[in-house]
Amino acid sequence: MQSRVLKMSDIKKLLEKHERLNQLDNVKVESHVQRVKDDWIFNTIMLEGYDVPFKYKRKTTYKSLKGARVNLTFYPETETVAGLPLEVMSVVRIRRS
Repeated sequence: MQSRVLKMSDIKKLLEKHERLNQLDNVKVESHVQRVKDDWIFNTIMLEGYDVPFKYKRKTTYKSLKGARVNLTFYPETETVAGLPLEVMSVVRIRRS
């Protein structure tokens, strides 16, 4: 299986096609938490300058991204926690800068 690297023009096409999709480049990770649930590793990161958690899941654990700079592609979503709506970002692509 061949890994495909998305070029900036590919990312721009995705952003145009999916109007809710957003992109952040070269942002610093303040915290990174990994939790096991069933067969998945759920990851939550907090970014410098943002008050919203960014969430994604993987099949394997990954070394901590705390302090790293990353590029993210994500959708805004709302989760209900204890009856209160909470804004979260659902990450569809994350790469180190």
